Amino acid sequence: MSTNSFGRLFSFTTWGESHGPAIGVTVDGCPPELPLDEAWLQHWLDRRRPGQNRFTTQRREPDSVEILSGVFEGSTTGAPIQLMIRNLDQRSKDYSDIKDRFRPGHADITYWRKYGIRDYRGGGRASARETASRVAVGGIARRVLESMAPGLRIQAYLIQIGALEIDRSRFNSGEIDGNPFWCPDAGAVEGWGEFLTQTRKSGDSIGAVVECIAEGVPAGLGAPVYAKLDADLAAAMMSINAVKAVEIGAGMSAATLTGSENADEIEFRQDNPRFLSNNSGGILGGISTGQDIILRFAVKPASSILNPRATITKSGEAVAVVTKGRHDPCVGIRAVPVAEAMMACVLADHLMLHRGQVGTNRGNIG
Repeated sequence: MSTNSFGRLFSFTTWGESHGPAIGVTVDGCPPELPLDEAWLQHWLDRRRPGQNRFTTQRREPDSVEILSGVFEGSTTGAPIQLMIRNLDQRSKDYSDIKDRFRPGHADITYWRKYGIRDYRGGGRASARETASRVAVGGIARRVLESMAPGLRIQAYLIQIGALEIDRSRFNSGEIDGNPFWCPDAGAVEGWGEFLTQTRKSGDSIGAVVECIAEGVPAGLGAPVYAKLDADLAAAMMSINAVKAVEIGAGMSAATLTGSENADEIEFRQDNPRFLSNNSGGILGGISTGQDIILRFAVKPASSILNPRATITKSGEAVAVVTKGRHDPCVGIRAVPVAEAMMACVLADHLMLHRGQVGTNRGNIG
């Protein structure tokens, strides 16, 4: 299986399956002399770790990360960094009934038709278990960002579960880490909890929308054609399991605006250009404007559900399938820290590309 790598200068390759002995990642291009230890990476992994509340899968994985190379005496060396996370709570027998059956909405049938073999235990390589490796890489990327763009801050959160949206008039970033949904609207939390409880009891699942913002991004990151910053961010988010749509700035709603409404007007204030709105989501022509980068993505409902769905076997026989095991009623919840990690990786990569090509920004204003 090819193409398990992401990034240009700051790049990583993930490996491992959901029910194998371990998962992990090799990170290449990390600058030397950055502080890095397992405790720092563990902080970010703990935010994604399963089994922390009743609204996520009850698979009990400690997600303890081990650094195998690329770090010496607490600092990166510039060599490839190898990370490993052991799988300790697999229940492969839960998947024996779907060995020869394709789950509707899942990658089972496409994997089989492409490769002629699939690891049916938890989805194998297609499992969201793989994203733990990305979150670990995101911890390394944040060290790169600290050194190259001090003050850059990334935060993601849920703005919608099913048809239930937050009230933006109650938006409070201080609420995000204080509830199981990464929700910035304290008034929405109770309703979301009741809704997800009923969804789980009915044997079903539901989708969600994640928003991710990067503040303090320098102007000039990205390139006009094949290395557009927004294109790479969209690719990063679309690579996350179950993501089906990505929008940046005004996104799809830009189609309803006039040019006069959509264009972010500019003024010169305090020796810097200032934008009066941010419909562009912080990116114009594939290059960052210096504004906040704002993106959202939609996560489909999990396909592993208890309600019977019609499908076929490998021999073409018509059957019904029910997926046993421990699954998230809303996979969008644990996609939040993954979104932050992928945003960090893309920005770290583009900061290094920008520095390598032009050094510092060349066009002065005023």
